[in-house]
Amino acid sequence: MKLGVSTYSLFQALKSGEMDIMGVIDWIADQGGEHVEIVPLGFDLPGNLELADEIRLKAQSRGLEISNYAIGANFLTDSQEAYEQEIKRVKGEVDLAARLGVQRMRHDVASSEDRSIGNFNKELERMAEACRQIADYASQYGIITSVENHGYFVQHSDRVQTLIQAVDRPNFRTTLDVGNFMCVDEDSVAAVKNNLPFASMVHVKDFYLRPSYQNPGKGWFQTLQGNHLRGAIVGHGDIDMKEVFRVIKSSGYDGFISLEFEGMEECKMGTMIGLQNIRRLWDDVE
Repeated sequence: MKLGVSTYSLFQALKSGEMDIMGVIDWIADQGGEHVEIVPLGFDLPGNLELADEIRLKAQSRGLEISNYAIGANFLTDSQEAYEQEIKRVKGEVDLAARLGVQRMRHDVASSEDRSIGNFNKELERMAEACRQIADYASQYGIITSVENHGYFVQHSDRVQTLIQAVDRPNFRTTLDVGNFMCVDEDSVAAVKNNLPFASMVHVKDFYLRPSYQNPGKGWFQTLQGNHLRGAIVGHGDIDMKEVFRVIKSSGYDGFISLEFEGMEECKMGTMIGLQNIRRLWDDVE
């Protein structure tokens, strides 16, 4: 297991200007992180090859691997021209990922107002074809592309698996987020068991959960079925995190684990405590 941090965890500090991306990389290294995952939020990276070079060299100087490059995308466009343009744009991001020196890249696939399984099945081939083209393009660099379980439309563990099987490329897998399954009202332990064999890497995130009839007010958002979630420090939320880690560890998985903190607490404190809890819980399980 290689434990590191997504730059998204420090988004508060990046957005406020308290830290820049180089400071974030330093901070992660100072906490004993083994890798950094680059998410271009809070700083402008797409199209900036010079900054990609600086990030790669900075990470190397601090002994950090760059584990993954994670971007947004949506292939459910209004026209064929827009569809082809989105594929072309994401291929450009693959070039940037190669410049960063990564071997993994997560891109989103789709969002839709109609989140039904019927609409998913209708749009499956359109989504899969875009992912095939990008995975084939990424293969020249030895990059594994992946879909993450988020965005409601492609978030259930079975839908993620269905897309992976439809794409049918050895270098297209899933960035498995243990917390995001809760957004579609799936049990994290069961969903992790379901999708772990397809994981290119693992995100660790925690949530507080309240039922639909107990609206906690500001700071919470709703799941697909109307329950309430709020980001938590890893180990403080309602996910059975120890069992999640037992499942991952007993599977023999020894790849990247990336902490994603999106709670209301101050981001450096929330991330630091989360890292400590991941290390402790991982060591506690057989």
